[in-house]
Amino acid sequence: MPADPAPSQTPWPFGAADLHVHSVVSDGTETPAALLAEAASIGLGAIALTDHDSTAGWAEAAAAVPETGVALIPGMELSTRDGYTSVHLLGLLIDPFDEALLAETARIRESRLTRAEEIVQRISRDYALTWDDVLAQTAEGATIGRPHIADALVARGHVPDRSAAFDGILDPRNGYAQPHYAPDPVAGVRLIRAAGGVPVLAHPGTRGAGLIIPEPRLAELVDAGLFALEIDHPENRETAKPRLRELAAKYGLAITGSSDYHGAGKPNRLGEQTTAPDVVARIVAEGTGSVPVLP
Repeated sequence: MPADPAPSQTPWPFGAADLHVHSVVSDGTETPAALLAEAASIGLGAIALTDHDSTAGWAEAAAAVPETGVALIPGMELSTRDGYTSVHLLGLLIDPFDEALLAETARIRESRLTRAEEIVQRISRDYALTWDDVLAQTAEGATIGRPHIADALVARGHVPDRSAAFDGILDPRNGYAQPHYAPDPVAGVRLIRAAGGVPVLAHPGTRGAGLIIPEPRLAELVDAGLFALEIDHPENRETAKPRLRELAAKYGLAITGSSDYHGAGKPNRLGEQTTAPDVVARIVAEGTGSVPVLP
């Protein structure tokens, strides 16, 4: 069980924060700096940049803090896998130079790249699509994944948007997609904690009442150091939220909220779900791998 927060934690003065945001470094469509500018334009005081398996956008985002006045909480969305189920963890305030985390994320990104190339080869047998089409939809240095293939399918006119690509051609039932390497979620929580970060189970209710992992597995994540459940998320189903709140209370987990914003890549809107300032203060108090960049 996670330790109770210290009673004398420093207050968080920047209001509610959107703790799950993606840039072009992974599968978002906006630069890190543009994300902070957009946050400022809607009156949002803080965001966490959480690109998939990468911290490469941190420096650009940090440089935009003084101009935008938006606080930055550095983070990452770490890919893990529980059997055949993809389980994502937010690692907030991790050490970006932690050797174990660097090695694991490099392995994940390499597997993502290999998988993407194989998916494109399979799709190209039935649809006009090339690897160059995918690269044309990818920012330099980005973690290439299925969203970039989806964007290439859109550009080719095979589907109208990303959502249609994932519901159709890229649906695993159609045989083109396949999983990439990812560590076990318990190992993922431990990696984040060892890197000084604060681990949050991302969007655990997207499957409805069934949740993405069963309670015994959640208990293992709690024992490994899980801090919170991301319950206030636009893709969590309403049928899942009461059970998730029960589990959060039972295991002493915090509750976070976020948009999972990807720019034009998803209908999610920046700041549509946020995390309360007192929870952000607890995250800042627990994170030791890095510190927020404040205006």
